[in-house]
Amino acid sequence: MIQAQATVRYVRTSAQKAGLVLELIRGKDVNRALATLQFTKKSVASDVAKLLRSAIANAQQKDGFSGDVDRLFVSACYANQGPSQKRVRPAPMGRAFRVLKRTAHLTVQVSERAPKVTVAAAGDAGAAKRRPRAGAVKKKAPAATRPAQKTPKTTSKA
Repeated sequence: MIQAQATVRYVRTSAQKAGLVLELIRGKDVNRALATLQFTKKSVASDVAKLLRSAIANAQQKDGFSGDVDRLFVSACYANQGPSQKRVRPAPMGRAFRVLKRTAHLTVQVSERAPKVTVAAAGDAGAAKRRPRAGAVKKKAPAATRPAQKTPKTTSKA
């Protein structure tokens, strides 16, 4: 199974905001992830799309890659906090407020799914081995095959 990753450092956004976008594509196949990023309204989505394309290109360069990009999916993606730029903003009465301009390091990892193997089913041979799940309610047999039940006699006192 092929795995490849791409990392971009010092992206001018906070790691928390980038994490929201990365959460949208985690676990999806790469084509669906790129389509999701294209229609996401966050500004960091274009940086993540560029990063995902780089991870796909890295996977294509690996030895043993099958050549089928449709089998790639986003196996991991995360955003780590980078260094913050400290700036000063003037405030009233000669004071100054500190402004933190945050950066983030983004990583996207893609992996290749195992090919789907279809096994021809020979009848329903596996039915004998199946066990009911825990807490399953047993179905009642039809009324014709059930033993007759006694009905309780009611007595009325008048």
